[in-house]
Amino acid sequence: MRQADLGRDGSASTIGMARWLEDARIRLRLHRFERLIGEQGFGPFQILLVGQRVSRLAPAGPVGTRVQVHTGVRRVGRSSVTFGQEVMVGDERVGSGDATVVLAGNSGPLPLPDELIADLDEMQLPEAGVAGRPAATRPRPERLHRAHYAYWAPLRSRIGDVDSNQHVNFIALATWYDEAVAAFTVDSIGTTARGPVPDLPPWSYEIQYLGEVTYPGDYEVALTVRSFDTGSVHYELGVFRGSTCLGVADAIGPRGELRASHLPLPPAEL
Repeated sequence: MRQADLGRDGSASTIGMARWLEDARIRLRLHRFERLIGEQGFGPFQILLVGQRVSRLAPAGPVGTRVQVHTGVRRVGRSSVTFGQEVMVGDERVGSGDATVVLAGNSGPLPLPDELIADLDEMQLPEAGVAGRPAATRPRPERLHRAHYAYWAPLRSRIGDVDSNQHVNFIALATWYDEAVAAFTVDSIGTTARGPVPDLPPWSYEIQYLGEVTYPGDYEVALTVRSFDTGSVHYELGVFRGSTCLGVADAIGPRGELRASHLPLPPAEL
């Protein structure tokens, strides 16, 4: 575990765990598929992340703690694959997640080659299969419209956020959602000049990527509250450029000092 993985409470943050999941997926060896690419039998293509979930289930730390990420395949589709992952510290399950990726060419999604399917079959989780767990449903239509949201945090993309696909990396986008929640809690609770900033980052995210976020660009992260109880808040968020929604996220985090009057429900819930 690295210092950069820690949140303000001294244990791994949800974003830190998302980085571990990404690192583990990148290290997967797909020998048949890699050989096919080496022989120029497939391509050109891109691997695009279209959705991910990450949950921080228990505190993990301090720096130097040995962490293991277990990765398998939950679902194989015509052009996509969903990986399931667990984060372990010793025998304790401290995090979990999944990620759906699509193979895409210049004209859209590409059918998975037989060599890749054979590699993925060897990684199937016990409960998985070609049908497997249902794919994530598309966002409700209102989630794509500005009127659904009650709070807005402006953000500008940075050159350091851009990855090899020439758009803003999905981990960078996850930090944008964290930033919006933090801005909302600060504006709602308030803070004094010397007082601490409220530390209420989400425990879990479910994110869907709908379009490319690029550099340079000025964006807004929209937020509204789906529901809340005595201990937690369920946020709905979206990334917008003008009127275009480029991604949505559901997040659940601690309520802390947020009062009911701080927590605007979407128009449909009023």
